[in-house]
Amino acid sequence: MSWTAVRRVVGPPLAAVGLALVVAALVLVVSGADPLVAFGNIWEYGSRLETVIESFNRATPLYLSGIAFAIAMRMNLFQIGVEGQYILAAFFAAYVGAGVGSMFPPLHVAIILVTAMIVGAAWAGLAGWMKVTRNVHEVISTIMLNAIAVAGVVSFLLGRWKIESESLDTRLGDIATTGWFPSLNPIVELVTREIKRVELTGFILVAALVGVAYHLIINRSRLGYDLRATGANPWAAEASGVPPKRTIVLAMLLSGAVAGLVGMADLLGDQHFYSLRFPQGLGFAGIAVALLGRNHAVGAAVAAVAFGWLERASGVLEVRGDAPREIVTIMVGVIILFAVIAYALAQRRRRIEAAAAASAQAETVDVTGAEEAET
Repeated sequence: MSWTAVRRVVGPPLAAVGLALVVAALVLVVSGADPLVAFGNIWEYGSRLETVIESFNRATPLYLSGIAFAIAMRMNLFQIGVEGQYILAAFFAAYVGAGVGSMFPPLHVAIILVTAMIVGAAWAGLAGWMKVTRNVHEVISTIMLNAIAVAGVVSFLLGRWKIESESLDTRLGDIATTGWFPSLNPIVELVTREIKRVELTGFILVAALVGVAYHLIINRSRLGYDLRATGANPWAAEASGVPPKRTIVLAMLLSGAVAGLVGMADLLGDQHFYSLRFPQGLGFAGIAVALLGRNHAVGAAVAAVAFGWLERASGVLEVRGDAPREIVTIMVGVIILFAVIAYALAQRRRRIEAAAAASAQAETVDVTGAEEAET
C-alpha cells in the first residue's frame, strides 16, 4: 500500500479525533472543568502499560465487529445484526467448549472457534436468504434476528442448560483450561516491565489475521471484486456475469462468520463461560469502528484502538473528579460526525483531482491528434 493510500485512510480518523478533542475541551469549559487538567490526567493514566494493554484488549472485539460490518458494507448491505450473531455464537461456543471436556489444546480451541463461526454465519445467512428470496431488507431482518437471538434462543436455552453457581449467576459450565487462549504477557514482558493485574489477550493475533485476510479477499480476490462491483453498481455487475443473489448470501455468510469471533476474546481469554454478564453492545460499537475506519482494515484498526483507549483511559475522570465519564460518549459521537465530514471532503477532493487528471489527459490526446493531422 502506498503512502498516499495510507494517508487517505488514516488521515480522516486522526483529524476527526483532533477536532473531537477541541469540542470536548469546550464542553469541559462549559461544565466548569479544566480541560487541560482533565486531558492531562487521561493521558497520564492512559499511557500506563496496564491501561494500554486494557485498551488493546477492548479494541480486539471492536475490530472484529467492525470488520464483520465492513464486509457487508462493501456491497452496500447495512448488516446491523452483528450484535445478535456474536452473542448467539458465544453462547453455543461456550456450551460446546464446556461439553467436550479436556482435550488437545489446539483442537479444543479450534472446535470452539469453528462452532462460533458456523453459528454466526448461519444466523447472518438467514438474513441474506430472506433478502434474496423474499426481498426483506437486511436492516429489518437483522434487527428482528437480534431480538430473536438474545431474547429468544439464548434466554430460552440458558434457562434449561444453566448450572448451579455459588454466585447465583445464570450461566453455563466452565470451559476446561485446554480451551483457553494463551496470554501474550510473557512475550510483552521480554521488552518491558512486569505487567500487573491484566493480561494481553492472545486473541489479538487472530484479529490481526482476520484483518489481513479481509484486506486480501476484498482487494486481491475474485470474490472481493464481485462484492465491490455489486456494491458500486449491481446492475453493471450482473451484466458482467456476477450473480447478485449468490454474492449477497456469501457476503452475509462471511460477515456472520467474523461476527461469531467477536465474543471469543472474552470467552477464551477472560471469563471461560457464558453468563448473563457476558459483554454486550460490541456489535453496535463495531458499526462506529467501521464507519470511522471507512471499511478499511487499517482504518478500522486505528478506530478500534482509539475507541478502546478512550473507554479505558476515561475511567480516571470519575475517580479524580475532573469531569463526568460521559464526556467520552460525547467525544465518540463527535469523532464519528467529524469522520463522516472528513471523508466526504476527501472524497470530493479525489473526484476533483480525478476530473482534472482526465481533463489534462484529454487535452494531451487532442494536441497529439492535431499534430498528427498537420503532418
